[in-house]
Amino acid sequence: MAKSEVMHDRGMVVVKLRSPATTVKDELASAEARRALMGEFLGSLLFVMFGAGMVALTGGMLAERLDSARMLVIALAHGIAFMLLVAATLPISGGHLNPAVTFAEMVARRMSFTKGVLYMMSQCGGAVAGALLLTLVIPAGAYGNLGANGLALKVTLGGGLTTEIVVSFMLVSAMLATTMGTSRPAALGLAAVGLTCVLAQLFALPLTGASMNPARSFGPALVTGMWKDQWIFWVGPLAGAALAACVHELFASRDKH
Repeated sequence: MAKSEVMHDRGMVVVKLRSPATTVKDELASAEARRALMGEFLGSLLFVMFGAGMVALTGGMLAERLDSARMLVIALAHGIAFMLLVAATLPISGGHLNPAVTFAEMVARRMSFTKGVLYMMSQCGGAVAGALLLTLVIPAGAYGNLGANGLALKVTLGGGLTTEIVVSFMLVSAMLATTMGTSRPAALGLAAVGLTCVLAQLFALPLTGASMNPARSFGPALVTGMWKDQWIFWVGPLAGAALAACVHELFASRDKH
């Protein structure tokens, strides 16, 4: 979105719109901004490698059914990887690693539209790179759908969308309360984010694959071409994130009084 500049000329108000290219150029002008985008790219790459990779390894190479034991392994892989990568990228980029988290920051007006879009592009780019690396690491024919998200049998579109909204609301709320503040979060806050991710994975894995992260869904889908119901894994997490941002701002404003 182009920014505007208001100028006064001979008693008249003149509004000058800045081109999107200029706005993006300004965002990328500082080394800190470029470092943040690289942090989001690499963090998302590694998250897909370990998260989606665990789904592909246990389902493809080990040929395991989605029973309770496999669900626990996948959930722990996602939760631990996300917690550690958030901790690692927190001083670099804020540790978003998820377009839903970035969208929540935009809704709460903590991040500009242009910067938010650049973050999302970096996250999606990293997720695609991570999925591509998985095809090189895992033997051909054994990686299946690379852990791409999809609705389980008998799960309706409404049920899948609601599931993604709820679990995304949980995860983004945990991050807004612990890692997205001005002070550096304690280890307990990062642990809360990781455990929230594990809990949400355990609940939603047999229903939708527990995306909660549009980039996590986009990377494997692009590489494997499995786009069925992909919109759910964008609309659900973004809607849950927006709701989490609104609820967080409501309670945060009350706490100030």
